[in-house]
Formats: sequence, C-alpha cells, structure tokens
Amino acid sequence: MTDRVTDDALDTVVGTLARAGGTRRLELRLPADAAESFPVDEVVRVVLDGTERRARLSSTGDDRPVVRGVYDTPRLARNPGDGENRLLAWVDDRDLEAGRSVHVDVVEPEFKYGIRAPGESATYDATGTPDSGLADIARSVEEN
Repeated sequence: MTDRVTDDALDTVVGTLARAGGTRRLELRLPADAAESFPVDEVVRVVLDGTERRARLSSTGDDRPVVRGVYDTPRLARNPGDGENRLLAWVDDRDLEAGRSVHVDVVEPEFKYGIRAPGESATYDATGTPDSGLADIARSVEEN
C-alpha cells in the first residue's frame, strides 16, 4: 500500500509565474537557492489537481530552475510541441497571472513535486524513487 503525505509535512518552495522571454506564455520560475532539489534537463513527476504528470525541468539565464510545461507522459515532456501543456490550463482555471506566487511541494527531491495555488492544500502518494538501473532501462525503452 502506498503511503500518503500532505503538503504540510513537506518542504515547500515558493515559485513565481513569469512570462517566458518576450512571449505571452507563462512559466513557473523557482528560487535559485532551491536548485539542488530540481535537476535541470531531467523529466520529473509533477502532481497537478491530484493527477500525476511529467515535466522537463529547465533553467533561466541566471540558473534558476523553471517549469515551462507539464505534460501527460515523459515523451510529451521531452517533446512539448506534441502534447497539451497542462500547466497553462491549471493557471487559467485559477485565474493566475504573471507575478503571482505558486507553491511547489517537494514530495521526493529530484523526482516528484506537487504544484498548488496559495491557499490550496494537497495530499500526495509517497511512492519513492525507482532504482536507478530500472529508471535507466525505462528511459532507454521510452526513447526507442
């Protein structure tokens, strides 16, 4: 049976919604001092509205971790033009805009996160990280 954990038992990072470059698209920028918990260029699990999805973490020019999109599968997170960015719909559903804060719960550092609006609470499945050998096998199967 999978353990469940609430947001109040986790480390939470406060990110900021910002415009991506000169575009109207929003991205979620995380603080630079939290970078060790967010592996840049890796696909991680992200929970939005209770549904586990995937995101490829990027970085800004000043080395701050950033989430530019959340997608249904790891493949779509690696190829964002092929799928719907669930982060944008989540932001729209809450009427959030650039400059607003967003809470990012660190469920499992470098592996699983939860995104929630200020004032919201969340409960997550604490699944733990997979064995690194199994993760490598899954990644290679997925790429082929």
